[in-house]
Amino acid sequence: MPGTDPRESVHKQAPTMGGVPNVTRADAAAAVRNPLAFIAALWTPDPRTVRRAALAPLVMSVIIVVTGGAVRLTGSGLGCPTWPKCTDDSLTATSEMGLHGAIEFGNRMLTYVLCAAVGWAIIAARSEKPYRRSLTRLGWAQFWIVMSNAVLGGIVVLVGLNPYTVAAHFVATTALITVAAVMWQRTREGDAAPRPLVGKAVRQLVWVLIAVSALLVLVGTVVTGAGPHAGDSSDVPRMPVDWETVSKVHAVLAWVVVTLTFALWFVLKAVDAPKGPLARTRDLFLVLLAQGVIGYVQYFTDLPEVLVGLHMFGSCLVWIATLRVLLALRERPEESAVAPGPAVEATLTRA
Repeated sequence: MPGTDPRESVHKQAPTMGGVPNVTRADAAAAVRNPLAFIAALWTPDPRTVRRAALAPLVMSVIIVVTGGAVRLTGSGLGCPTWPKCTDDSLTATSEMGLHGAIEFGNRMLTYVLCAAVGWAIIAARSEKPYRRSLTRLGWAQFWIVMSNAVLGGIVVLVGLNPYTVAAHFVATTALITVAAVMWQRTREGDAAPRPLVGKAVRQLVWVLIAVSALLVLVGTVVTGAGPHAGDSSDVPRMPVDWETVSKVHAVLAWVVVTLTFALWFVLKAVDAPKGPLARTRDLFLVLLAQGVIGYVQYFTDLPEVLVGLHMFGSCLVWIATLRVLLALRERPEESAVAPGPAVEATLTRA
């Protein structure tokens, strides 16, 4: 208005930010009793946030495998000679322990990052609306696998890198990758009963592929346990098997997986399967080819550390790609609301 001081109109503008809600004593008690339910009551994440939260533990699980391989390949497995402390007198690595201590302690610290990723996935799943119990359970399953594997990792150190405990440590991480991959897939699906997209014979073929791939991973741990990279410069025991023989068995299993994948792709084309299973099978085939090239090159070049590390990374990608083939064979739509029956409709009409 004319004659009005413009500074006065600015001062009279309504605040753009809402006030901070008061937290009562009852709210604080509820948060202590069930913090997840308290967060869920205040926050509803969008579906994209839930998917990203579920992807975080999967990515961190693969990173843990790669950094664990770096610990082994640099001979830093006993860089921290005890557990849960790094030394008898120090929780962290000391300067006297050098690079090996820093590498081993750094890998231990990544476990806390993995725990944070799993916790974030649990919170996001618990806060999603409507509440999906199955999704939250997959998050908690990851939490308990991480806890048990952390204890197993401590046992690996305490027993001086016994190759059988090292193999069990890797298998447990593979189990974590499995659950994380399933949870990531479930965030993009509904909770209705799964509907198969292909016939029974095709599904059986994929289960054979899963079984042989799992055997390939297990034999790979034996190759590592019998191979030259013991994880430390000290006299670490190795698995009492011939490394050349078990490596050849590993290679044969890899070719079986490649053959099964190739056959599956042709079968899916023959039965005119949907694009999802075909695309996932193609992705697995490409990952297998890359992994095979790395495997043969490292074998004929006396296992250089860099290639061994890449091969460990590739083994994670192969297993994830195999699981995605299995999960692509069905769809789970959103649950639809049940239509009221005649008795319910009559009741509503009378009301």
